[in-house]
Amino acid sequence: MSARKSYKSSKKMSKEQIITSIILFIIVVAFNYFYEIMSKSHESEANSNIFGKTSYSNLVDVPDYSGEICVMLNDNKPYFKEEEYTTKAFENYSELDALGRCGVAYANICKETMPPKGDERGDISSVRPTGWKQTKCNGEYLYNRCHLIAYCLSDEDANKQNLITGTRYFNTEGMLPIEKLVLEYMNNNKDNHVLYRVTPVFKDKNLLASGVEMEAYSVEDNGKLSFNVFVYNVQPGANLNYATGELIKNN
Repeated sequence: MSARKSYKSSKKMSKEQIITSIILFIIVVAFNYFYEIMSKSHESEANSNIFGKTSYSNLVDVPDYSGEICVMLNDNKPYFKEEEYTTKAFENYSELDALGRCGVAYANICKETMPPKGDERGDISSVRPTGWKQTKCNGEYLYNRCHLIAYCLSDEDANKQNLITGTRYFNTEGMLPIEKLVLEYMNNNKDNHVLYRVTPVFKDKNLLASGVEMEAYSVEDNGKLSFNVFVYNVQPGANLNYATGELIKNN
């Protein structure tokens, strides 16, 4: 083979390699793009199972419970202002009102606010939050003492400013999955901070909260974890007297 033919063959192979490399690059980019889209889709679907599929502009627009334990507020965007974004640890619990009801609980969740690894929550049975009319419903106790900010995030035990009366369903099916989401984020991002606010909603002079608004925003990554939801304080099959907390009847 002449030197000229050898050069042309080499040049041709080089072009083929370039084309192959471009095709492979496009395939990799396309795969990563669609993988990211699918991951976000699965993440969105998983979160919709936790946050609910319905969204309302604000608390005023939230209707009575109709089967969805949790609904989104403000397109699932929390109301924190930019000047609130901080990496300073804090926990703030409102004073009880004239009726003895809890108010807003607000914290910047981080390793400083969380309990030491291996520590277990202390006894909280001494606290009797408003609306505490314990009874059984369908063979099980109706009410739990529900932390506004979970023990696993706040290291708070029998803090009466952080405990409300909530149904078992509200606690385990409504709040708990959301709290686990925040805990999982913190376990995977140990040096990060999550602004976290839980607002109990009481209508008029009711002693039993209608539910709670839960907001979160992860500071360091500009809201990779972010939500704004309302969780209904209900028990399917039960009719509750929110003025007193008493069980009226099983439906």
